[in-house]
Amino acid sequence: MDAKQIITKKINGDILSDSELEFIILSYVQNKIDDGLMTDFLRSVKKNGMSMNETISLTSIMVDSGERIDLSQHKPYKADKHSTGGVGDKVSLVLGPIMASLGITIPMLAGRSLGHTGGTIDKLETIPNFKTNLPVEEFRRNVERSGICIMAQTDSICPADKKIYALRDITDTIDSLPLICGSIMSKKIAEGIDGLVMDIKIGNGAFMKELVTAKDLGSILKHVGESFNVSTDIVFSNMDQPLGNTAGMWCEVLESINALKGQGADDLMAVVFELGSRLMLQAGIVETNEQAIQAQENSISSGRAYEKFEEMVVNQQGNIRDAIKVNQPLFVKEITSDQEGFIESFDTTMIGWANADMGCGRRTKSDTLDNSAGVEFNVKVGDYVKEGDRVFRCFNSNISKLEKACMILNKTYSIGKKKVETPELIYKN
Repeated sequence: MDAKQIITKKINGDILSDSELEFIILSYVQNKIDDGLMTDFLRSVKKNGMSMNETISLTSIMVDSGERIDLSQHKPYKADKHSTGGVGDKVSLVLGPIMASLGITIPMLAGRSLGHTGGTIDKLETIPNFKTNLPVEEFRRNVERSGICIMAQTDSICPADKKIYALRDITDTIDSLPLICGSIMSKKIAEGIDGLVMDIKIGNGAFMKELVTAKDLGSILKHVGESFNVSTDIVFSNMDQPLGNTAGMWCEVLESINALKGQGADDLMAVVFELGSRLMLQAGIVETNEQAIQAQENSISSGRAYEKFEEMVVNQQGNIRDAIKVNQPLFVKEITSDQEGFIESFDTTMIGWANADMGCGRRTKSDTLDNSAGVEFNVKVGDYVKEGDRVFRCFNSNISKLEKACMILNKTYSIGKKKVETPELIYKN
């Protein structure tokens, strides 16, 4: 087969066979085609899309490019959650321990920052010594021992996706529905799970701007998941403003710890409880949403949820006690309102990029992260502010990056005279 001919075929909008797709994907993994050719392929997929059969085939090729995690001897219901990415989205860090404390097994492969959105693995690595790169056997033992382990994608699990994922981040091909689906579902299927809940973000801070497009992605994800015998629920949530009280690195982990101790922001906990309820209903351990929410609240109030988080951190050799000390920012700046009125809107994507430039994300593969960096949000849409009230508190350990980010953040919110309604957080399917 000839890679250029196959890619030209896709550029022309033709449907590729299983063997043609496999040839392209594996040729890239084996360094037989370079980033340039693969970029042409990814952009042709973004432009022309894929048929359902192509998408299922792409997912299968990615799964089969590496090893699968065998949890077949582990009897409790095995499930995971995935988000399409947002600003301030630390849901996995809160939801995972709650679910594990309630008897659902969470074997989670998580990602790094992508575009303007943060990455769960980057955040966890702000905990001193926390190991995210685990051998598959150690990951499996942690899951069986404690019911939860969150690790980075290894070289042995879906290596095709790992390499393509890094290229998508810098080639403007993040928001292709088939590529999103293949990337997400290959990792989830390789985990050996029984069920999955997908949090598809919608709004100006999400990759999906409109509900109609998000529903298209949800339909594809559900179809692919169930074709691999993974029960798949779809939740659509609003990303027209950041989620929770912070966005960044260690600050999000600290917020998650506070949430597990009963001090979670209302919007963050609403998303956590919605996703958790879907998983608990899938697993058959509750019969109603009300029972599921009550069980999650009890897990937090009893201390079991936070204990499970601590157990996970210890299993992965992390040290929470030292985290606050080593992640103190050197510089802090406040952004205050220059007028009186009501917060009308946020440009959440611009907030995400400002955060990335401050040290929370990557514009290129070689960019380094600043664990101390982040933004604290002091207001939400609909809140009243007076002149001089704090809107954002920004912090990191590089003053030039901080000043540049603050110049951007100053332009990311609008204030009006009339109170606007708080955006609907969870969209009804």
